[in-house]
Amino acid sequence: MSAHESDVHTISPEMPAMFDGMKLAAVATVLYIIVRCLNLKSPTAPPDLIYQDTALNRFLLKSCSQLTKEYIPPLLWGKSGHLQTALYGKLGRVSSPHPCGIRKYLPMQDGATATFDLFEPLGDHRTGDDITMVICPGIGNHSEKHYIRTFVDYAQKDGYRCAVLNHLGALPNIELTSPRMFTYGCTWEFASMVGYIKRAYPNTQLIVVGFSLGGNIVCKFLGENRANQERVLCCVSVCQGYSALRAQETFLQWDQFRRFYNFLMADNMKKIILSHRHSLFGGHSLKMIDADLSRLYTATSLMQIDDNIMRKFHGHRSLKEYYEKESCVHYIHNVDVPLLLVNSADDPLVHDSLLTIPRTLAAKKPNVIFALTLHGGHLGFFEGAVLFPQPLTWMDKVIVGYANAICQWEKQKPPCHIA
Repeated sequence: MSAHESDVHTISPEMPAMFDGMKLAAVATVLYIIVRCLNLKSPTAPPDLIYQDTALNRFLLKSCSQLTKEYIPPLLWGKSGHLQTALYGKLGRVSSPHPCGIRKYLPMQDGATATFDLFEPLGDHRTGDDITMVICPGIGNHSEKHYIRTFVDYAQKDGYRCAVLNHLGALPNIELTSPRMFTYGCTWEFASMVGYIKRAYPNTQLIVVGFSLGGNIVCKFLGENRANQERVLCCVSVCQGYSALRAQETFLQWDQFRRFYNFLMADNMKKIILSHRHSLFGGHSLKMIDADLSRLYTATSLMQIDDNIMRKFHGHRSLKEYYEKESCVHYIHNVDVPLLLVNSADDPLVHDSLLTIPRTLAAKKPNVIFALTLHGGHLGFFEGAVLFPQPLTWMDKVIVGYANAICQWEKQKPPCHIA
């Protein structure tokens, strides 16, 4: 046998084995990354609940079964807070309905024009009462967003009238009528919508609902003045951060890619502001306009936009003052109506340190229930078997289920009403 033949017979069996080993290692690495990124090993569980043991809370938890049952997200991707958030943000809800509403225009004292969409119920409420949900969407959102449309359609079918605030400046086809747009905690437009509903429907009672930034606004609105709680049966806040001042530091961290999300939200805010540049900056000098726009173009975070543009709409002297005065953390303790606060542990936008606020509140006040899910992302909460989510989310069912329980409690007025 020649040396050449010897080499062939000794090397060739080893090469395929080596390549097979590399392939297996590559596959194992990819599977490991997938399992880690999708959080596949994470268990499913019922929400972690903090509440005081009162007759009302016992009734609510018994009647609203979603709060005590296991929340099961879609198997393949639903345990990733990032994918839950991205699916909500980009794709909206599955098979989103198109509820028919009437747009209302409300002139404000400062010349601004608030708008909201009014959707009548599609049937009688189970209690036979007139109940209106007054809804405040998330940052830069409005009644035409998929998640709002899906929720409104579901609530309508359960007998609720729905009024959805369109954040000032959020609708691209509605021009601003004053040099001001929505801010993190301005309650003027929401208060105007609620006032209209109370006047137009003197017998209706209200369920207050806020999503993300909207959660901050509705809790601040109710706590600013106890008169705002008149005819309000309860309030539900989903995925809010409670304190912008505390949140700003966490938004600059790369943990859970919050800094990246911050950049994306800042980019969206830029587009909204620039779409209304003539209304917002038209009364300023050219030099001031150029300076404001220059700072806006170079901003890479919400905090920079808030400091250079947003705080000035209400004359706040500093970013710290703006965040302090517009955060509901300073008002929420004044809310006495039943209050359900919902957050997700894997929400990439809301840092865990912010959740000490609702935890402490629920431990101190008998009217508060704080529900923290393991999964759900930011306003995701999709449910489903393996891959495809259901049109309705766990969040949709919880809000309507909790509202139904509150209405039933008010209707029956059990003798154990006092804890």
